[in-house]
Amino acid sequence: MSTMRVTGYSTLWRLAALLCAMALSSCATAPRNAVGGNHDDGALNASADRLIVVTVDNRTRPLIGEPGSTPHGYSATNPYTVSDQARAVTAALAHDYGLREVREWPILPLKVQCLVFAVPPSADRVALLRRLSADGRVKLAQPLQLFSALADGDVGNSSVARPELRVAPISGSPYNDPYYGLQHGFNEIDAAAAQQWSRGDGVSVAIIDTGVATTHPDLDGRIAVIRNFVDEDMKAFLTDRHGTEVAGIIGADANNGLGIVGIAPGVRLLIYKACQPAHPQSMEAVCNSFTLARALGAAIDAHPQIVNLSLGGPADPLLSQLVSYGVQHGVIFVGAVPESGRLDGFPLDVGGVIAVDQIGRSEHAPGVLHAPGRDIVSTAPGGSYDFVTGSSFAAAHVTGAIALLRARVPAMSAKALSALLERTGVPRQMGDSIDICAALDAVQPSDHCMHSARAVATATAAH
Repeated sequence: MSTMRVTGYSTLWRLAALLCAMALSSCATAPRNAVGGNHDDGALNASADRLIVVTVDNRTRPLIGEPGSTPHGYSATNPYTVSDQARAVTAALAHDYGLREVREWPILPLKVQCLVFAVPPSADRVALLRRLSADGRVKLAQPLQLFSALADGDVGNSSVARPELRVAPISGSPYNDPYYGLQHGFNEIDAAAAQQWSRGDGVSVAIIDTGVATTHPDLDGRIAVIRNFVDEDMKAFLTDRHGTEVAGIIGADANNGLGIVGIAPGVRLLIYKACQPAHPQSMEAVCNSFTLARALGAAIDAHPQIVNLSLGGPADPLLSQLVSYGVQHGVIFVGAVPESGRLDGFPLDVGGVIAVDQIGRSEHAPGVLHAPGRDIVSTAPGGSYDFVTGSSFAAAHVTGAIALLRARVPAMSAKALSALLERTGVPRQMGDSIDICAALDAVQPSDHCMHSARAVATATAAH
């Protein structure tokens, strides 16, 4: 795959700043590793079947802010101390049940100390969890569970960097981005029309996923926060594929003469790596309860308006508590529907989470929004572009659409936004889909949206 080269002094300076900030973030926010060695929470995945997650009460005061994770200096995050009582309870539990502490991390929103324990080799994990759940010192006890990014296939279908796929900007198009004509998903939801009203300015979107190629030419300067909760491999962070694809759909730059147009090019992106790719350049990625809990805690602390969760797995009590806390504090969570169509796993089983599937799938599931998710062109590592398929990318379309709405009607709740997008959806060739222009028109009517940009979408489809 050929790639676009990232050159120029300012871009190289930005890369150095990002790498430096990420290194500071990892050092400042890494959990205590009870078994020694470097912080590598992605390594927990391999032994997840012998690990458990336990929380105990930890009501204490936050300390002074720590060095942040943005290229602009220091953040105002408040690291959370561990009380003597929580440490005493942890030690007593380890002794009483023969547990070996592997990781620990205080969760500020829930006011608990979170522990990952390895169970004794001869112990029955299910029976052990039952005993711990009945122990008055324990607030929560559950397995360490695994979750997957919801993309189809291990790599994109084909690279837009191939010469035969290079296209010139469309005559009369509102954008000079050369791959705009390939963005059928962008046009199916009437994003071009909607952007005449809103670009998502002033809205923060947190993406909890793999890493992201933050210096990609269509993402460079779009990323406000970067955090790595998997490991300390910053080079791998910048070459992760799934998160890069999701970020591009939501917030790629517009009218920069490069690549594609994001659904909401005015948003502020916050990137939290909680998922580990199966191998370099893989679309497949796995997260665990601990990495996701840390990422969710950090994201909620940053107060974004929207959190994109293009991943799924089993119901998880700890993660559900964190998302419920965020929902109660006004954060909108967007989740992807798995291929099975089941809605009883994380994050879709949490009340208030907006469920999204590809057009043509789970059409009769009540409350599920549908958006383009097949053969979607987006940003890829190395400054390139790729076609991808999966509900992960349908969710990204809805996240971008909600960002456009929130910029215009910031007081709308998740429930109201979901109902609005469902009510204003339109039939497409493969099935019903959201239409962000129609949704905006429903709350702030404008003939300007409903006529001129429809013509743009029609011309693009016929090109």
